[in-house]
Amino acid sequence: MKLTHRQIELFRAVMVAGHVTRAAEALHTSQPTVSRELARLEQVLGFALFERIKGRLHPTPRAMALLAEVEQSFVGLERIAEAAVALRDFAQGRLQVACLPALAQALVPEALARFAAQWPQASVSLSALESPALERALTEQAFDVGLSERPEASPGCERLPLLAANEVCVLPPGHALAAKAVLQPQDFANQPFISLAPSDPYRQQIDAAFAQAGDQRQMRLETPSAASVCALVQAGVGVGLVNPLTAQSWQAQGLIIRPFSVPIAFEVGVVLPQWRAEHPLRADFLRVLREAVEEMRGD
Repeated sequence: MKLTHRQIELFRAVMVAGHVTRAAEALHTSQPTVSRELARLEQVLGFALFERIKGRLHPTPRAMALLAEVEQSFVGLERIAEAAVALRDFAQGRLQVACLPALAQALVPEALARFAAQWPQASVSLSALESPALERALTEQAFDVGLSERPEASPGCERLPLLAANEVCVLPPGHALAAKAVLQPQDFANQPFISLAPSDPYRQQIDAAFAQAGDQRQMRLETPSAASVCALVQAGVGVGLVNPLTAQSWQAQGLIIRPFSVPIAFEVGVVLPQWRAEHPLRADFLRVLREAVEEMRGD
């Protein structure tokens, strides 16, 4: 038994339209073509699908049973077609982005706002992961785009530079040190200091800079995140050093930012998995990400 897709399509059209002429119009073909293909289909099947009464076709019980099977196939095709349209419009096919928690609170939200404005139907998933879980997930090709502060690319990935800056000093509103354009380690003598956690790599560099200058800070509090440092400083608990992205996100709440005389590098790179199929909108996301960085730096 050799059925063709065209024969099944014509059969369904006649059953749905209830008339050969209307079925032909729906399929942009002629009535004789429809009638001819239906006759061939009946010949292949070995039984009649329609009774011809006064020039009109009336489906037989076998035709109704066959239609039930055909409809199941067409529902599957329609779902595939709908999924294809959704993928074309990027309503599905979610862009998977992963970054450090600090970047999920600063920089990435601005980039995603720009992205959503340009691609309102696009779907994005943002995951905030601490290192080394972030690098492990990127190595496993679990995300389309990653943002990392590590200078080297994760295995199986490519790293592109995005931002190169330095850690900055953060002061509460009205603090006396705000009168200085650049702060040196000696300026923090006897100042209550809000520090990052001892295991934080920036904490170690910050402590080394102060140790070299004869550290005289008052180590008041330790906290694991730059956002917590900014919150405590803004509340007047002390002063601190954090990355410039997090500091700028708190500036609107009155936090004062000043450069630090000792450069402590803060770098962010885009990490792209090499073995994962490139998402159609990845390049657009990278573009708005760079735009957000340029705006932050005032370029």
